[in-house]
Amino acid sequence: MNPTTDPDDMPADIDFSGGTRGRFYRPGAQVQLPIHLDAKVQDTLVAIANAKGIDLSVLVNDLLKKDIELIQMAR
Repeated sequence: MNPTTDPDDMPADIDFSGGTRGRFYRPGAQVQLPIHLDAKVQDTLVAIANAKGIDLSVLVNDLLKKDIELIQMAR
């Protein structure tokens, strides 16, 4: 982007006249954030999840819930 260009300016050749406002809006929708793990951390967690016979996301959520609980108890 050109630093002198106003980021709120739309190019003149874009035509939104046939668009529908709010077409993809879903009240209460939750966004699933993509989380990127360090390769070594991911490898370790995958091995632990496989050994326990659970999905990686289940293991990561369980670990994070425990950490959150510890943080809240320390307050």
